[in-house]
Amino acid sequence: MPTKDQKPKPQRASTDESLRLEREKSDRVYATGQTTINAEADAAIQQARESTDDFLRATRENADGRLSRSETPAQTRESVARGRAHEDAALQQERSTADAERQDERAERTRALASLLHLGRAETDLRLLVERTHADEGIATRDQFMGMVSHDLRTLLGGIALQAALLKRDAAEDEAGRRAVQAAEKIQRFTARMNRLIGDLVDVASIEEGRIRVTPALQDAAALVRESVEAFQPLASSQGLSLDVETRGNTLMARFDHGRILQVLANLLSNAIKFTPPGGRISLRLEPVGQDVRFSVTDTGSGIPSHQLEAVFERFWQARGEDRRGLGLGLYISKSIVEAHGGRIWAESQPGVGSTFAFTLPAAAASAT
Repeated sequence: MPTKDQKPKPQRASTDESLRLEREKSDRVYATGQTTINAEADAAIQQARESTDDFLRATRENADGRLSRSETPAQTRESVARGRAHEDAALQQERSTADAERQDERAERTRALASLLHLGRAETDLRLLVERTHADEGIATRDQFMGMVSHDLRTLLGGIALQAALLKRDAAEDEAGRRAVQAAEKIQRFTARMNRLIGDLVDVASIEEGRIRVTPALQDAAALVRESVEAFQPLASSQGLSLDVETRGNTLMARFDHGRILQVLANLLSNAIKFTPPGGRISLRLEPVGQDVRFSVTDTGSGIPSHQLEAVFERFWQARGEDRRGLGLGLYISKSIVEAHGGRIWAESQPGVGSTFAFTLPAAAASAT
């Protein structure tokens, strides 16, 4: 199965789309305003011409009345009529010329403004490109640095964890030995948490660049659920919690990246254990829903207020501000992983009763096409 990536640089695509829409809106507003201005100008010119025509008509009618009363010869009247015809033709020609000049001026003004607007937008695009190029160079340097540092840190953490394991193995069977074992176990827990934090930071950097990678393959989702429960059962028991699993059927095939979905389930289960008091219950459920398979983790913890249900998937979100047991990246990373599979993730909760975090993945039949 080929590797499936998210679309590159989604934030930039969103920015470009917003810029395009804003420019189209500006163009429409300008076109509407210019049409209104032109229409008002044409109406004013037409009104002035009608007033002029009315005045000219009244003047000629008065002149015709005087000519009738003075018994002006027919030849003179014909001469006056021809003169008026020439005047009307000249006036009409003058108005046509003025109309053409006005249209030419408007077209030239429109072209000039379009040229200026094009130059302004081209300069904006160039500056944006330069800024993005510099940002890409900075991010590339950051990624290289993070890659080297994370590798070195994990190597050191591996050495620390190994030494802790050796201390546990060689501890004496006395009080001092038991204290040494307890200290070694704390070191192992701390190194495991540090290793997870490093992994989360690397994942977030990949997500921000649109490079979160998943490699879906056809496999049994029920087996993955059982594997997750087995991994977290000891931790839940040590916290005085019951952890059970419910699956619809012995097997439920879907296409997913085993390691990545295991990471999502680990985030959801660890959060449920963290925020459920002793004596509580956590349930992991798997079931087919239409063309999807749905995973859900339900706890009897403190719950989440309704206005925070969307915010829980944001970066650095913390259920309680004073709680520093992590960076608040787990749900953000989980959301990105699920969406990279073509699924969705959401939360339902009732304060004081508990929470359910659920996500869907396309089932095998839906993914085969």
